[in-house]
Amino acid sequence: MSDVLLSLLALVITLGLLISFHEFGHFWVARRLGVKVLRFSVGFGKPLWLRRGKVDDTEYAIAAIPLGGYVRMLDEREGPVAAVERHRAFNRQSVWTRIAIVVAGPLCNLLLAVLLYWLVYMLGVSGTRPLLDDPPADTAAAAAGLQRGDEIMAVGGEPTPTLDAVVLALVDHALGDGEIELTVRDATGRSLRRVLSIQGGRGWDEDGQVLDKLGLRLWRPEYVPTIERLVPGGAAERAGLRAGDRLLAANGKPLRNWEEWVEVVRAHPGRAIAVTVERDGRKLELSLTPQSVDDPRLGRIGQIGAVGQVPPEALERLRVEVRYGPVAALGEAVARTWQMSLFTLRMLGRMLVGTASLENLSGPLTIAQYAGQSVSYGLVAFLSFLAVISISLGVLNLLPIPVLDGGHLLYYLIELVKGSPLSETAQNLGQRLGLAVLIMLMGLALFNDLARLLG
Repeated sequence: MSDVLLSLLALVITLGLLISFHEFGHFWVARRLGVKVLRFSVGFGKPLWLRRGKVDDTEYAIAAIPLGGYVRMLDEREGPVAAVERHRAFNRQSVWTRIAIVVAGPLCNLLLAVLLYWLVYMLGVSGTRPLLDDPPADTAAAAAGLQRGDEIMAVGGEPTPTLDAVVLALVDHALGDGEIELTVRDATGRSLRRVLSIQGGRGWDEDGQVLDKLGLRLWRPEYVPTIERLVPGGAAERAGLRAGDRLLAANGKPLRNWEEWVEVVRAHPGRAIAVTVERDGRKLELSLTPQSVDDPRLGRIGQIGAVGQVPPEALERLRVEVRYGPVAALGEAVARTWQMSLFTLRMLGRMLVGTASLENLSGPLTIAQYAGQSVSYGLVAFLSFLAVISISLGVLNLLPIPVLDGGHLLYYLIELVKGSPLSETAQNLGQRLGLAVLIMLMGLALFNDLARLLG
């Protein structure tokens, strides 16, 4: 299956699942609180599939535009309601009932994230051990006294068993001025406290290079990089490389390991690299031009279609797996969902006040790319991706923007304070303003998507 088709399929599954859970939250609570549901739709526009249920003749639909969904309830503001059913109309319900129905959608997305993370932690999360090399001079890591062999155990008191957890925690802490406290275990096994001093982390979130900005270099075992296999028709095969070739140097610089070779390849999209290889005891000089590709996280990079042969002992030193039993996994899932929800809120707040870049907003194209990549990495990666997107959907829908669930909640909270609903004029004005804001945000997200693809 091509990358494009895989990404599209993964996007459809992602949106279908998350939208269904969100709308089911509204639907389920409305039914339980006695409100009549007229239609449950996944997607907007013309229904591609439609059937009627046995209860209340509720219509269940899958529509043509898969970028959302809705639950249509009986409501006197949308049409005449028979006298015998007025008590089941949404507009006739108490403000607390309406709040419960509206908030149920986002909460269902957060509950789905808990479920997904619960499965992930029971299946086991494989990652890279956050083991450090000597930092470059004149960096925050060097000033903090970090050394080769140190392993980051916690950031700001938050345990970080994998490199991904370290990066997430650092991004969260490094967007302002101040200090980041690390707990590290040195090569002798001692637990030490190290403090990274940062000045102006603005923009660090844009390129994902927070480790480089702080001077945190990952430890890599030294071994002669060897090609294990080649992708047929790839740049490496076309250049004359073969499985079993040992890569000695690139552009005259000796290679210590496969990661250094990957860095050279990524840094030369569409540009020739002079490669020195050893084959059957003889040295050969080859010219290799990596294919230029766009990566949603790294931007434009080089790619050659080759897989490296890494010594098993090196993999064992760097690999870590986090796995829990059912009860402990549930606790970790709740904590992770809470952490990611707060992180999403903080990032949105920083974008609002200008301390984080608006380039962080992503639309369907970027989501599709990440969805396809996560599927190719395996079940655990895809479940983790679904959890992150589900949290984003839940948090975004709680923002106090009319048209979103959070906008309706704002109206109801105002109603609680003033003792009566906002006027129809005020609500309609709010809806128009909210729709304008939403269109601008969607336009910006799509612009960012296209900039990543074309930049």
